[in-house]
Amino acid sequence: VQALMRRCGFAAKGLFVMDGSRRSAHGNAYFTGLGSAKRVVFFDTLLAKLTPGEVEAVLAHELGHFKLRHVPKTMVGLFATSLAALALLGWLAGQSGFYAGLGVPPNLSAPNDALLLFMMVLPSFTFFVSPVMALFSRRHEFQADAFACEQADGRDLANALLKLHADNASTLTPDPLYVRFYYSHPPASERLAALPLPTWKPATA
Repeated sequence: VQALMRRCGFAAKGLFVMDGSRRSAHGNAYFTGLGSAKRVVFFDTLLAKLTPGEVEAVLAHELGHFKLRHVPKTMVGLFATSLAALALLGWLAGQSGFYAGLGVPPNLSAPNDALLLFMMVLPSFTFFVSPVMALFSRRHEFQADAFACEQADGRDLANALLKLHADNASTLTPDPLYVRFYYSHPPASERLAALPLPTWKPATA
Protein backbone atom coordinates (compact mmCIF):
# COMPACT_ATOMS: atom_id res chain seq x y z
CA VAL A 1 0.00 0.00 0.00
CA GLN A 2 2.79 2.43 0.89
CA ALA A 3 4.64 1.58 -2.34
CA LEU A 4 1.44 2.24 -4.30
CA MET A 5 0.99 5.64 -2.65
CA ARG A 6 4.58 6.56 -3.42
CA ARG A 7 4.11 5.61 -7.08
CA CYS A 8 1.02 7.81 -7.22
CA GLY A 9 2.64 10.71 -5.40
CA PHE A 10 0.14 10.54 -2.54
CA ALA A 11 1.32 11.53 0.93
CA ALA A 12 -0.81 10.49 3.90
CA LYS A 13 -0.55 10.93 7.65
CA GLY A 14 -1.18 7.25 8.19
CA LEU A 15 -3.26 4.15 7.50
CA PHE A 16 -6.32 3.43 9.63
CA VAL A 17 -8.87 0.64 9.96
CA MET A 18 -12.51 1.43 10.73
CA ASP A 19 -14.62 -1.15 12.57
CA GLY A 20 -17.40 -1.01 9.97
CA SER A 21 -18.35 -4.62 10.78
CA ARG A 22 -20.24 -3.33 13.82
CA ARG A 23 -22.83 -1.84 11.51
CA SER A 24 -22.83 -3.85 8.27
CA ALA A 25 -20.93 -6.19 5.98
CA HIS A 26 -20.29 -3.38 3.52
CA GLY A 27 -16.63 -3.04 2.54
CA ASN A 28 -14.95 0.16 1.45
CA ALA A 29 -11.80 2.28 1.51
CA TYR A 30 -11.60 6.06 1.39
CA PHE A 31 -9.48 9.14 2.03
CA THR A 32 -10.21 11.82 4.58
CA GLY A 33 -8.56 15.10 5.48
CA LEU A 34 -7.04 17.94 3.47
CA GLY A 35 -3.51 18.83 2.46
CA SER A 36 -0.81 17.15 4.52
CA ALA A 37 -3.43 15.82 6.94
CA LYS A 38 -4.87 13.25 4.51
CA ARG A 39 -5.45 9.76 5.88
CA VAL A 40 -6.25 6.42 4.29
CA VAL A 41 -9.06 4.46 5.94
CA PHE A 42 -9.98 0.82 5.30
CA PHE A 43 -13.11 -0.91 6.51
CA ASP A 44 -12.19 -4.00 8.53
CA THR A 45 -14.72 -5.92 6.40
CA LEU A 46 -12.74 -5.01 3.29
CA LEU A 47 -9.46 -6.31 4.73
CA ALA A 48 -11.14 -9.51 5.92
CA LYS A 49 -12.67 -10.44 2.56
CA LEU A 50 -10.12 -9.29 -0.02
CA THR A 51 -6.65 -10.56 -0.78
CA PRO A 52 -3.71 -8.13 -0.40
CA GLY A 53 -3.60 -7.65 -4.17
CA GLU A 54 -7.31 -6.89 -4.27
CA VAL A 55 -6.97 -4.39 -1.44
CA GLU A 56 -4.19 -2.68 -3.39
CA ALA A 57 -6.41 -2.53 -6.49
CA VAL A 58 -9.30 -1.01 -4.55
CA LEU A 59 -6.97 1.60 -3.06
CA ALA A 60 -5.56 2.29 -6.53
CA HIS A 61 -9.10 3.03 -7.68
CA GLU A 62 -9.56 5.54 -4.85
CA LEU A 63 -6.16 7.06 -5.67
CA GLY A 64 -7.43 7.44 -9.22
CA HIS A 65 -10.13 9.80 -7.97
CA PHE A 66 -7.39 11.78 -6.21
CA LYS A 67 -4.98 11.91 -9.15
CA LEU A 68 -7.69 12.77 -11.67
CA ARG A 69 -9.04 15.52 -9.37
CA HIS A 70 -12.57 14.13 -9.33
CA VAL A 71 -13.36 15.53 -5.88
CA PRO A 72 -12.43 19.16 -6.71
CA LYS A 73 -14.29 18.91 -10.01
CA THR A 74 -17.39 17.62 -8.25
CA MET A 75 -17.16 20.34 -5.61
CA VAL A 76 -16.85 23.07 -8.26
CA GLY A 77 -19.91 21.66 -10.00
CA LEU A 78 -21.91 21.63 -6.76
CA PHE A 79 -20.82 25.16 -5.90
CA ALA A 80 -21.82 26.42 -9.34
CA THR A 81 -25.19 24.67 -9.12
CA SER A 82 -25.82 26.07 -5.64
CA LEU A 83 -24.89 29.58 -6.77
CA ALA A 84 -27.25 29.32 -9.74
CA ALA A 85 -30.04 28.07 -7.46
CA LEU A 86 -29.55 30.95 -5.02
CA ALA A 87 -29.55 33.46 -7.88
CA LEU A 88 -32.78 31.94 -9.16
CA LEU A 89 -34.27 32.11 -5.66
CA GLY A 90 -33.33 35.81 -5.38
CA TRP A 91 -35.13 36.51 -8.63
CA LEU A 92 -38.21 34.40 -7.86
CA ALA A 93 -38.60 36.05 -4.46
CA GLY A 94 -39.66 39.25 -6.24
CA GLN A 95 -42.04 37.63 -8.73
CA SER A 96 -45.70 37.54 -7.77
CA GLY A 97 -46.32 34.74 -10.26
CA PHE A 98 -44.00 32.44 -8.28
CA TYR A 99 -46.28 32.65 -5.24
CA ALA A 100 -49.55 32.65 -7.19
CA GLY A 101 -48.48 29.58 -9.16
CA LEU A 102 -48.06 27.70 -5.87
CA GLY A 103 -51.37 28.89 -4.45
CA VAL A 104 -49.83 31.31 -1.98
CA PRO A 105 -51.00 34.96 -1.79
CA PRO A 106 -48.07 37.15 -2.94
CA ASN A 107 -46.55 39.41 -0.31
CA LEU A 108 -43.58 41.04 -2.03
CA SER A 109 -43.06 43.49 0.83
CA ALA A 110 -41.99 40.59 3.08
CA PRO A 111 -40.87 37.69 0.82
CA ASN A 112 -39.85 35.48 3.73
CA ASP A 113 -41.82 32.54 2.40
CA ALA A 114 -39.80 32.38 -0.83
CA LEU A 115 -37.05 30.14 0.59
CA LEU A 116 -39.53 27.65 2.08
CA LEU A 117 -41.56 27.49 -1.13
CA PHE A 118 -38.40 27.19 -3.21
CA MET A 119 -37.14 24.25 -1.16
CA MET A 120 -40.54 22.55 -1.44
CA VAL A 121 -40.73 22.72 -5.24
CA LEU A 122 -37.00 22.32 -5.98
CA PRO A 123 -37.02 18.48 -5.95
CA SER A 124 -39.66 18.47 -8.71
CA PHE A 125 -37.32 20.37 -11.03
CA THR A 126 -33.99 18.88 -9.98
CA PHE A 127 -35.46 15.41 -10.57
CA PHE A 128 -34.49 15.78 -14.22
CA VAL A 129 -31.00 17.02 -13.33
CA SER A 130 -30.21 13.83 -11.41
CA PRO A 131 -29.37 11.77 -14.53
CA VAL A 132 -26.79 14.38 -15.58
CA MET A 133 -25.07 14.33 -12.19
CA ALA A 134 -25.17 10.52 -12.15
CA LEU A 135 -23.64 10.41 -15.64
CA PHE A 136 -20.60 12.44 -14.58
CA SER A 137 -20.21 10.32 -11.46
CA ARG A 138 -20.26 7.08 -13.48
CA ARG A 139 -17.66 8.50 -15.87
CA HIS A 140 -15.41 9.25 -12.92
CA GLU A 141 -15.73 5.65 -11.76
CA PHE A 142 -14.71 4.30 -15.17
CA GLN A 143 -11.72 6.65 -15.22
CA ALA A 144 -10.67 5.60 -11.71
CA ASP A 145 -10.95 1.94 -12.73
CA ALA A 146 -8.68 2.55 -15.72
CA PHE A 147 -6.16 4.32 -13.48
CA ALA A 148 -6.26 1.41 -11.02
CA CYS A 149 -5.44 -1.03 -13.82
CA GLU A 150 -2.35 1.05 -14.62
CA GLN A 151 -1.11 1.05 -11.02
CA ALA A 152 -2.20 -2.41 -9.86
CA ASP A 153 -3.29 -5.76 -11.29
CA GLY A 154 -6.55 -5.30 -13.17
CA ARG A 155 -7.51 -8.90 -12.46
CA ASP A 156 -7.39 -8.14 -8.74
CA LEU A 157 -9.66 -5.15 -9.29
CA ALA A 158 -12.11 -7.30 -11.25
CA ASN A 159 -12.25 -9.93 -8.53
CA ALA A 160 -12.59 -7.25 -5.84
CA LEU A 161 -15.52 -5.68 -7.69
CA LEU A 162 -17.34 -9.02 -7.82
CA LYS A 163 -16.72 -9.70 -4.13
CA LEU A 164 -17.87 -6.23 -3.07
CA HIS A 165 -21.02 -6.43 -5.16
CA ALA A 166 -21.82 -9.84 -3.69
CA ASP A 167 -21.23 -8.64 -0.12
CA ASN A 168 -23.36 -5.55 -0.68
CA ALA A 169 -26.14 -7.68 -2.20
CA SER A 170 -26.03 -5.62 -5.41
CA THR A 171 -27.42 -7.00 -8.64
CA LEU A 172 -24.85 -7.36 -11.42
CA THR A 173 -27.36 -6.56 -14.19
CA PRO A 174 -29.84 -3.89 -13.04
CA ASP A 175 -32.35 -2.26 -15.40
CA PRO A 176 -30.36 -0.01 -17.81
CA LEU A 177 -32.86 2.88 -17.67
CA TYR A 178 -32.87 2.84 -13.87
CA VAL A 179 -29.06 2.84 -13.92
CA ARG A 180 -28.92 5.90 -16.21
CA PHE A 181 -31.25 7.79 -13.93
CA TYR A 182 -30.17 6.87 -10.41
CA TYR A 183 -26.83 5.03 -10.28
CA SER A 184 -23.82 7.11 -9.26
CA HIS A 185 -21.64 4.00 -9.83
CA PRO A 186 -21.85 1.82 -12.95
CA PRO A 187 -23.12 -1.72 -12.40
CA ALA A 188 -20.44 -4.38 -12.01
CA SER A 189 -21.17 -5.87 -15.44
CA GLU A 190 -20.34 -2.57 -17.17
CA ARG A 191 -17.27 -1.92 -15.03
CA LEU A 192 -15.90 -5.40 -15.71
CA ALA A 193 -16.52 -5.05 -19.45
CA ALA A 194 -14.69 -1.70 -19.49
CA LEU A 195 -11.56 -2.93 -17.69
CA PRO A 196 -8.55 -3.06 -20.02
CA LEU A 197 -8.02 -6.78 -19.57
CA PRO A 198 -7.26 -8.92 -22.65
CA THR A 199 -8.15 -12.09 -20.75
CA TRP A 200 -9.66 -12.39 -17.32
CA LYS A 201 -11.18 -15.20 -15.29
CA PRO A 202 -12.75 -14.87 -11.84
CA ALA A 203 -10.67 -16.21 -8.98
CA THR A 204 -11.79 -19.64 -7.85
CA ALA A 205 -13.38 -19.86 -4.42
